[in-house]
Amino acid sequence: MRDIEELTNNVKRYNNVVVQQKFDSKKNTVAYVILAGKPRILKWFVPGFKRQMITEYNVLKKGSSALNVPFPYDMDENNNVLILSYITGENLCDLIDDKDTTNNEKQRLMVLLAEWFINFHNYFRTADQFCIRGDSNLRNFIFADRIWGVDLEESRTGKPSEDIAGMCSSILTTDPMFTSEKFELCSNFLDDYIEKAPGRIIDINDEIAYALLEKIQWRPEDEKTLRKYSKRIREHGLL
Repeated sequence: MRDIEELTNNVKRYNNVVVQQKFDSKKNTVAYVILAGKPRILKWFVPGFKRQMITEYNVLKKGSSALNVPFPYDMDENNNVLILSYITGENLCDLIDDKDTTNNEKQRLMVLLAEWFINFHNYFRTADQFCIRGDSNLRNFIFADRIWGVDLEESRTGKPSEDIAGMCSSILTTDPMFTSEKFELCSNFLDDYIEKAPGRIIDINDEIAYALLEKIQWRPEDEKTLRKYSKRIREHGLL
């Protein structure tokens, strides 16, 4: 992963950027910075991800006026950089895994998360297809006074159930994995989406099972556990 200083030291346009915090990212270089005296997120895409940068910019440009997503201030195609609004808050994964977060609060967060997906799917829906956010995992959401979705570079045409299954697999596999509480949170998230957007979710158990198997490429050390629960959910569902 490239260090943000490679950009700020070598590209004149970013020489005055003051880096405040660097974020972990598997693909791109992401940092909270001060740019022209304003707090911003700088997202530096690797050269092979220019298409994803343009996708994210277009989704944010269209959706930021109506959805809880960052505002895109600038896209620098020459250097593969996005400049986005900085959203203060707590990462949703950390909140869900925090022992000090009450069960009632976690349940409330699941309702808000389901509503975020419903709003996203509704907003980008056309007559015959949906745009889904892709890369649906808890770490791509921030909670402040509401749920905010970030990192939308994998947005594409698809089925809402792909997003929902991906999020269920994320909820189930945060640390500690596959606890009774995680199954309950996952079920409540799914039930709330289905209740408020009926008719969209079909054969979700198979899709959750598949999403768990997909995680093996990123978490080979958990392969045995992921395969075990993938089979269980495929055969018996979340209960």
